[in-house]
Amino acid sequence: MSKNIVFDIGGVLADFRIQEFLAEKGLDPAMTGRILKASVMTPYWGQFERGEITEDEALRGFASVDPEIESELRLAYSNVAGMLTARNYAIPLVQRLKQAGLGVYYLSNYSKKAYDECGESLTFMPYMDGGLVSFKVGKTKPDSQMYQQFLDEYGLQAESCVFVDDATENVEAAKRLGFEGIVFASYDSLIAALEQLGIRLETSRN
Repeated sequence: MSKNIVFDIGGVLADFRIQEFLAEKGLDPAMTGRILKASVMTPYWGQFERGEITEDEALRGFASVDPEIESELRLAYSNVAGMLTARNYAIPLVQRLKQAGLGVYYLSNYSKKAYDECGESLTFMPYMDGGLVSFKVGKTKPDSQMYQQFLDEYGLQAESCVFVDDATENVEAAKRLGFEGIVFASYDSLIAALEQLGIRLETSRN
């Protein structure tokens, strides 16, 4: 049986609520679509998450994709507090896994800005055994080097780990290295998938 559970954060332990976040800034759905296309869906986003470019360089990159909305892009990303929020089951889930004798880690793409300004999305971290975020290591999933660096840093074997992520490509990359993999769809489906691997936990979230 696997001895360690390795979690992605956004979309698994925390909500990446970017559309609601932009709506709260007064941006309508059409503008939100343009902002996402010019930012999240560009290579600049990954570069920013890896710490390869500064916040200003990222914003200038986003604006180069859609110059007409530079002011809206700057408004959108001037402060990102609230863009990510921890899910209410995150801490109880981590605690149950720990009580079951498992190691619990995180491996996530996270920019320094999100890490610094969305601290409420990371409240479960003190309960975990450690992990890596992309801006600190200069790599992002699904780059195999990020997974390997995680294993090396914590002295783990891939075969002893279950990797949980809401992105199929990230799970497949982990599986190629020998991890067990679970594509996250919901809390209940995660519990069921863990049980199939011989990891039985209570289904209660509180």
